[in-house]
Amino acid sequence: MAQLQDLEEYISSALDVVEFKLIRSKSDLEDDTLAFHPLMAHQIFGDAESIFGFLDLKVRIYYTAGPLHIYLDVKYEEKVDDLPNSVMKADNVVATLAEKLPDGCYFVNMDEFLKTLDKADKFKPFGEKLAEHIHFNPNHNQERIFEIYHCNYRQTAFLKFFSRLQTFVLWFIDAASYIDVDDVQWSYFVCYEKYKNDNGDWLYAAAGYTTVYEYYAYPQHIRPRVSQMLVLPPFQKLGVGTIFLETIYKYYQNQKNVLDITVEDPSDDFQRMRSFVDARLCMSLKSFGSTEIKKGFTKDMINEAKEFLKLNPRQCRKVYEVLRLLYTNIHDKEDYTGYRLEVKKRLNATYHKQLSDIKKLERAKIDTQWLRSSLPNLKERVERLHEEYILVEKNYMQIVEKLHLFQK
Repeated sequence: MAQLQDLEEYISSALDVVEFKLIRSKSDLEDDTLAFHPLMAHQIFGDAESIFGFLDLKVRIYYTAGPLHIYLDVKYEEKVDDLPNSVMKADNVVATLAEKLPDGCYFVNMDEFLKTLDKADKFKPFGEKLAEHIHFNPNHNQERIFEIYHCNYRQTAFLKFFSRLQTFVLWFIDAASYIDVDDVQWSYFVCYEKYKNDNGDWLYAAAGYTTVYEYYAYPQHIRPRVSQMLVLPPFQKLGVGTIFLETIYKYYQNQKNVLDITVEDPSDDFQRMRSFVDARLCMSLKSFGSTEIKKGFTKDMINEAKEFLKLNPRQCRKVYEVLRLLYTNIHDKEDYTGYRLEVKKRLNATYHKQLSDIKKLERAKIDTQWLRSSLPNLKERVERLHEEYILVEKNYMQIVEKLHLFQK
């Protein structure tokens, strides 16, 4: 029987052995430069993100670039089941992957997969085209065209396509889950790259998607909440995420029944992108001018940002702080001190509210010792406040740097 230390050779990191490809032509099957790997695998293979039972394992998950038909393939040099006197069983990789895929939407036979690839040229985007984005790469003198479409209808063909598209989310967004496509309050925004094949025909490759849940708000309004945004790795760093968000904003800002637009549990990267887009849009509003910004945060900012951009007050405050940093001379002691105090006042608001509540209870002769003991003392709070501010400024500086590039 194989020893425990020997069995360690049969443990593979899913992040290393799983590879994806978006296949546009048969030649792509042999092009290793097109392969990309998952950011995470714990939602498929458990917290250890490992696969047991194989030597030199390679798991290939290929999608036709447009309609996203899926091919699964598992290759290896040796399997633990085949060892002499082995009682160990290798993980059933295909079955594990299949549990996360829509029923019957994948192939394990390459010839069957290639039949779908032969028909992929007929694929066209679903829904209504909302925007076009052209990314120019000066190093290669190359333009890439991206189009964003909106879908909010229950077309069977689209829902089947989307069920394949959202399979990427488990590999690239932490704590993500599939949405319930039977819920009619979901709205879908899909991005495609428009490209020419060898024959000069225009074709489409899926590049990413965003889902928005349209919450009802009394009496006849909605509050759209951006739920998931995923730009597939081959299309990242091309401005697709920014144009995605701007397109969604424009779509909802033109609807009178929309109160405001929010985001569900945004990641740090997404929040930075969102704040960059919001700040860039707010720079055109009167109340966010450089002179007005220096006067402090005002209700005019909240009202104007909500009326024209559908921003909620909390996000409006973040945009104010970003733009104030943009207009602050950090080398001017008075100017920089004023900015830091303004941000710290907001960061410290919850602490002061807790102190105020304690004092109210004490005036009512209620014992508050347990409440006071749960709060940091003044020295601890000052130290923590400084740490919080440093993190906020570091985050804002990344957005400000992008805004400076935008202004050039």
